[in-house]
Amino acid sequence: MKRLWEILRSAFLWGMSWLHFLIVVPVLIALAVVLDPRKHDYLQRGLCRRIAFFSGAKVVVKESPGFDRTRTSFFMVNHVNLFDPFILYCAIPQLVRGWELESHFRIPIYGWLMKRFGNVPVPSVRSPRDLKRLWRLTQEAINSGVSLIVFPEAKRTRDGHINDFEEGGFRLAQQLGVPIVPASLVGSFHHLRTGHWLLRPATITVYLHDTIETKGLTKDDIPTLKQRVRDAIASPVEQSLAPK
Repeated sequence: MKRLWEILRSAFLWGMSWLHFLIVVPVLIALAVVLDPRKHDYLQRGLCRRIAFFSGAKVVVKESPGFDRTRTSFFMVNHVNLFDPFILYCAIPQLVRGWELESHFRIPIYGWLMKRFGNVPVPSVRSPRDLKRLWRLTQEAINSGVSLIVFPEAKRTRDGHINDFEEGGFRLAQQLGVPIVPASLVGSFHHLRTGHWLLRPATITVYLHDTIETKGLTKDDIPTLKQRVRDAIASPVEQSLAPK
């Protein structure tokens, strides 16, 4: 009986969240045709908040005293499931977009919308030409005051724990002198596990840790920087997964 209830509840939550998505997104697309998406960022945030709500997630944000709201930054975040961008967009108190796989930009309608909104395509094949384009588009976003969400694991966790980090985002942050904000998603693994479809009501806490300065760092400092960011992200995640 419990299993049947979980299935029915999950089907209802999926239906509510995607119905809302399908109703609201055409409105955002229409607005994006005639307006800079920054002009209606509050509508996008509202969409994300309601999708989180209808999926059964209660979002709580905890800011570290050392988190600087005023700095355009790279938000380095652990990657759990497909709701992560919605949760982060309504939790981060800045105009924020994200690095997104270039293949997603080829999806009809969705790809055009993501490009219009200002997400930065990350190439699957990292040729020098592609990496130069990624560097340029990232710099343009940062220079225009847009912070970027980066998933340094480059894949979703399968067991809730933090995977190894790739260095690409850290190298770019060091080269551009962009500060990094480690951010932890805690509770998302209970909400939805990648590879499964059951949605479970959950409180998702977004921890925004101290802003880390990258100006003055060299490429030799990148391994230490990467480890520092990983430790900050992993601390509340691993604590939440520890047996009680």
